[in-house]
Amino acid sequence: MLIRPETIAAIKAGAVDTQFRRWTRPTVKTGGTLTSELGVLAIDAVESIELADVSADDLRRAGLGTAAELESYLAPEGQLYRVRMHYAGEDPRLALREVLPDAAELAVLAKKLARMDGAEPWTLRTLSLIEEFPEKRAASLAKRMGMEQLPFKVRVRKLKALGLTESLEIGYRLSPRGIALLAHLRESA
Repeated sequence: MLIRPETIAAIKAGAVDTQFRRWTRPTVKTGGTLTSELGVLAIDAVESIELADVSADDLRRAGLGTAAELESYLAPEGQLYRVRMHYAGEDPRLALREVLPDAAELAVLAKKLARMDGAEPWTLRTLSLIEEFPEKRAASLAKRMGMEQLPFKVRVRKLKALGLTESLEIGYRLSPRGIALLAHLRESA
C-alpha cells in the first residue's frame, strides 16, 4: 500500500487516520504494519465498503474534502476498502543501517543471508550489484540480475529490513552496515 509522504506526515501529526484503496485483494491486514522511511504505520482495521457508504466523517479522517476527490485517486477497478491506521513510531531500519556490526553479529548476518539464499544464492550478488551501481533504477539492476523488476525489489526489501541497503529517490545504495557485511562476506569467501 503506497502512501504519499505528505499523507504520512498528516497521519504522524494525528490529522489523518483513514485511507481508501481499491484492490482485488487487500495488501494490508488488521493488526499489521507498514514501514516506510517516514515511519511505521499500524493498521487498525481493513474494511470492505461501497463508495456510496463513505461518510463525510470518513472523508475528513482521510484528509479529503469530497467524494469526487476520493474517487479521483482510486484505482478504477477492484473492491473499495477503508483502512484505519495510526502512526506507531520511527522506521527502525534508519537507526539499524548506521550500526556497524561486531564480529559476532557479522557471523549471524552471514548465516541469515545464507538462509535467505536457499538453493539460489542471490544476496551477495545483489549487495555487490548495488555497491557497483548505486542510484541505478531497479529495472536496470533487475535486468543485470536476469530477473523481473518486482521480484528484484522484493529481494532488496529483505536486505533493507536487515539494515543493509537504503532506498534513494532513484535506486539504492549500501548502508554503512551493508558495506561492513559485504566486506566480511568477501573476506570469508
